[in-house]
Amino acid sequence: MDNPLQTLPLFQLGPVPIMPAVVVTWAIMLVIVGLAILLTHRLSVVPGPVQAAAELLVTAVDAQIRDVTGAEPAPYRAFVGTLFLFILVANWSSLIPGITPPTATLETPAALAALVFVSIIWFGVKGAGVGGFLRGFALPNPAMIPLNILESFTRIFSMFVRLFGNVMSGAFVIAIVGSLAALLVPIPLMVLDLLTGAVQAYIFAILAMVFISSAVKKGAPENKET
Repeated sequence: MDNPLQTLPLFQLGPVPIMPAVVVTWAIMLVIVGLAILLTHRLSVVPGPVQAAAELLVTAVDAQIRDVTGAEPAPYRAFVGTLFLFILVANWSSLIPGITPPTATLETPAALAALVFVSIIWFGVKGAGVGGFLRGFALPNPAMIPLNILESFTRIFSMFVRLFGNVMSGAFVIAIVGSLAALLVPIPLMVLDLLTGAVQAYIFAILAMVFISSAVKKGAPENKET
């Protein structure tokens, strides 16, 4: 397995080096988008197994959003659901021989964390207005503004480090054991990696929803006098 901190380009596109993580990421995106188009193009009143599984996933995402925010899930469903699904598939791509999951390299977790950072601003401004969103940094009193701004960056950085560290370490261990042991020995580790990948995707999506909800609620009208 390549060192995730020193990834070599797969090929050059003009002056731009294309890393393996970028190729795998785009492949995952194409698969997810293709499946979404197929599923929504042939919806049925009586769902088949695939449609039922997709509806179950949407229902589970909606339930988690309601539990976390207490709000209607519709405004957040697309972003949070896509975030979870992409990270899940990316983490599980480690099971394909020769594939390093993009979440085990620095670029993809950093990009995902940046998306969450932007989404916090987007939903915060959309839900509370520019003034309400900025006012949230002054809670519980204006003296907290520098700390609240710093916290906004540190918690996003912690999401990046957590996702990268856990996925990279899991893929690295499986690669080492697979190179040293017999074919069947790494299977329990691969099963554990599936579980870890699902948990990391869930945690990342939930944390994103928590931070988005916090930004919206801090700028809500009832907090103006806080």
